[in-house]
Amino acid sequence: MKIAMIGQFPPHVGGVGVHIHTLSKKLVSKGHEVYVITYPHKELKDIDGIHVIKTKGINLPGIRGLMFKKNAKKALEKLIEKENIDIIHGHYLYPAGAAAVEIGKKYNIKTYVTAHGSDMFELYKSQPLMRSTIRNVLKDADRVLAVSNALKHEIIATGVVGIANKTKLSFNSVDLNKFSPRNNDSFKKEYNLFYKPIVLFVGNLIKRKNVESLIEAKKISASDYYLVIVGDGPLFKKLNKKVEEENIPDVIFTGSRNDVEKIIPNCDVLILPSFTESFGLVLIEALACGKPVIGSNVGGITEIISDDVGLLINPNSISSIANAIDTILHDENLRLICSRNARKRAFDFSIVDIPYDEVKQ
Repeated sequence: MKIAMIGQFPPHVGGVGVHIHTLSKKLVSKGHEVYVITYPHKELKDIDGIHVIKTKGINLPGIRGLMFKKNAKKALEKLIEKENIDIIHGHYLYPAGAAAVEIGKKYNIKTYVTAHGSDMFELYKSQPLMRSTIRNVLKDADRVLAVSNALKHEIIATGVVGIANKTKLSFNSVDLNKFSPRNNDSFKKEYNLFYKPIVLFVGNLIKRKNVESLIEAKKISASDYYLVIVGDGPLFKKLNKKVEEENIPDVIFTGSRNDVEKIIPNCDVLILPSFTESFGLVLIEALACGKPVIGSNVGGITEIISDDVGLLINPNSISSIANAIDTILHDENLRLICSRNARKRAFDFSIVDIPYDEVKQ
C-alpha cells in the first residue's frame, strides 16, 4: 500500500517526528511505500526508504501553521496526481490533521489523524477559536488515533458525533537498539560533568514543560548536582538569563541536540515536570537506557511511570520537584531498584503498532 504522512519529521526535533519516523520505518519494512510531507528544513532528505517531501514556508509562530496547512495540501494533491495513495495520515490535529482530512474528503481517500497531546490539551482547551476547526477534523477523519488513554478520553469528551467508535489507542514506541544502557562518557567529557550526579531534562523550552520550576527546585534542593537542560525553544534566552542573573550554579543548557540516545545514558535521573503531557516519549527513552525517571502526575505520564521505575510529582509545587530529585539521588537502594526495572518497563513500549485497519501487523 501507499501511505502519505503529514507532520513533523527529522531533523525536526520532537516526539511527533520520532513517532512518524518509527511508524514509517515499520511500514517500509513490511513492503509498503511511505511518503512524508513535512515542514521546511535545509537538511531534509529521503531516509530509511521513506520518501520525504519538503514544503515551503516561514518559520514564525502562528504564520508557520497556517502556511503549512496550505502548502501541505498542495504537496499532497501533487503527490496524489502522481501516486495512487491508499491512506492519508495527519499527525497533530492542526494543521497537519486539517490538511489531511480536507484532501482525504476531496479525493475519497481513507484518512487517519493522530492527536499527539498539545493539540487537545492546549489548542482545543485554551484557544476557543480553534475548537470548531479541531472538532471538524475529528468529525471528518475516518479514524482518530490517540497516543495515550488520557488523550483518548479527552478526545471522546468533545462529544463529536460517533467519536468514541472511531477513536483508538496508538502508543508511542521506543527503539531498544538505539536507546540502551551503553557506556559512553563522550557527553560528560564534552561538558566536564564528572564530579556530581546529573539530573537531565530533554524537551522543548516552552511554558508547558515547566522548566522554570525545575530551575527553581534546584535552588532549594538538598542535593548537589548538575542540571542539564537539552532543548531549544521560545524560553531559551529567558531561562539562561534567569540562571545567570540569579547565579544558580551547575545549570547547563546544551541547546537542541540530535544525539539524545548518547546523552541519556550519562544521567542519574531524567525528569519531565510538565504541566500537561499526553505521553512523554523521552520517559520511555530514558527507561530503555536503564535510568530512573521523575514525571508529573498528569496525563499520559501516569501510564508510563510505575513506582518501581520512578516517582510522580506535583508540577505546581517546586518543593515536590526538589524532594523527588533529592529522594532519587540520596536513596541508593531506590535508585538501584528503579534502574533494574527501567529497561524491563521500556519493553512494554517496544512494539511498533501499525494502526491501519487495512494493513496487517
